[in-house]
Amino acid sequence: MRYCSLGSGSRGNGTLIEQGATRVLVDCGFSLRATEQRLAEAGLRGDQLSAIVVTHEHSDHIQGVGKLARRYGLPVYLTPGTGFELREEGLDLRWVDLHGRFEIGDLEITPVAVPHDAREPCQYIFDDGRRRFGVLTDTGTITPWIVEHYADLDALFLEANYDPHMLSVGPYPAFLKARVGGDLGHLSNQQAAGFLRIAGGRERLQHIAVAHISEKNNRPELALAAMQEALTDWSGNLLMAHQNQGLPWQTIE
Repeated sequence: MRYCSLGSGSRGNGTLIEQGATRVLVDCGFSLRATEQRLAEAGLRGDQLSAIVVTHEHSDHIQGVGKLARRYGLPVYLTPGTGFELREEGLDLRWVDLHGRFEIGDLEITPVAVPHDAREPCQYIFDDGRRRFGVLTDTGTITPWIVEHYADLDALFLEANYDPHMLSVGPYPAFLKARVGGDLGHLSNQQAAGFLRIAGGRERLQHIAVAHISEKNNRPELALAAMQEALTDWSGNLLMAHQNQGLPWQTIE
């Protein structure tokens, strides 16, 4: 199995997971043109994708879903709540049950409900029968449900959206600061690091890719420092997914 990021942040998100001939795009928050350009940089065309899997309906995650799916005839997997905002003609929508797994080609996918200010948000774990890759972004707080499901991963794509001090003194209006830092907002550097401290099976993790970093309320070095402090006895690779250049393909051995 391998994965890469087309870009991660408030201006657009897209994560690719590949196993054999199966290629799944998690979210598509870019324009159709930008998505095709980013796919090309990853060595792929739209017609080589198997499906789009959507986490929630915010524009930085679904902006390009409809156009990409229609152009290439791709099925779109999402919860009914998320689908409320994506009921467009000509789309092959397939409903995700938060209490069950589903398969796309060579991948078994487990949806995990998360606290976020959306209609029916979730994140996903991908399993090829040997390796497990988890995507965990756009989450306001770490719940026991998340801790249980995200144990024993081989790689993790983990949000560290904001630094609390930068958010508090930053340019956002008060209501937006409260939204980002609230229980239905995003994970701070410290919350993400705290999750890593209690994550089960951490010794199995080969990669942790830090993702969805705010361009106004965080800095990469702050996020990485928080993660490194929590990972003092860990020997895997700590990576960073950026807004513009994303993250190149990473192979999970």
